[in-house]
Amino acid sequence: MRILRSSLLLAGVVLFTGCASIVSKSSWPFSVDSNPSGAQVSITNKRGVEVFKGRTPTAMRLKSGAGFFTKESYVVSLSMNGYETKKINVECKLNGWYFGNIVFGGFIGMLIVDPATGAMYRLDSPGITENLLKQSANTVSLNILDKNTIPKSWEEHLVKIN
Repeated sequence: MRILRSSLLLAGVVLFTGCASIVSKSSWPFSVDSNPSGAQVSITNKRGVEVFKGRTPTAMRLKSGAGFFTKESYVVSLSMNGYETKKINVECKLNGWYFGNIVFGGFIGMLIVDPATGAMYRLDSPGITENLLKQSANTVSLNILDKNTIPKSWEEHLVKIN
């Protein structure tokens, strides 16, 4: 009787779970750091929804799935006064444990459980460290002026645009 109960329990685990869901996870630790530290961090997912906001150095968990058979992707934006804003793409890739369904999870794990939970994907990297560049003092700007508001001496340099 005990062997039958253990066999049924094992069969249930194999039939109703996915290998990546058992061995792996669907949200992953991710860290963000910058030089200099203290930069504002904003992370948006592929739908443009902000999923995290903070300051460097920081750590959070990011989901690897964005829906049934859909991997997630993120844009990490780093900004700080006096420095250029930096945007870094973070992608998810296929989790190697997903193929363990061939042995352990079966078709239910491969076609339903792991794709639904997002465990079939994993983050491409555990984190990023970025060097922020100082803003250049020589920024070029474009000012549009009315012809009637400029000095008469400028009129000889005007060019007509059709």
